[in-house]
Amino acid sequence: QVPVTESGGGLVQAGGSLTLSCAASRITFSTYAMGWFRQVPGKEREFVAGTSWNGGSTYYADSVKGRFTISRDNAKRTVYLQMTSLKPEDTAVYSCASRKMPVSTDPAEYVYWGQGTQVTVSS
Repeated sequence: QVPVTESGGGLVQAGGSLTLSCAASRITFSTYAMGWFRQVPGKEREFVAGTSWNGGSTYYADSVKGRFTISRDNAKRTVYLQMTSLKPEDTAVYSCASRKMPVSTDPAEYVYWGQGTQVTVSS
């Protein structure tokens, strides 16, 4: 488990693109699965995308398949979420989280969470 910090959120118009970054503060980052989740006020945290420790396995929520891409650079201790063809319904606070292998779509199985970064998609 490693602490993480997200960045890259902002305001974009529908159809636009945005890339989020999640930087880990500990060297052990490379041995942990990483996931991206999102949450809107009053709603439960929702799985968006996840990647195994070596980036060999990736998982996506049906709502973002074909539009979002998760990747990681263990040398930089950073995981990315490339978002394209953004829709207003993608508006949420996006958080990065880590856990010991294997990767999971269940937020309850992740231990360390970043503070979140706001993504707002306007019409």
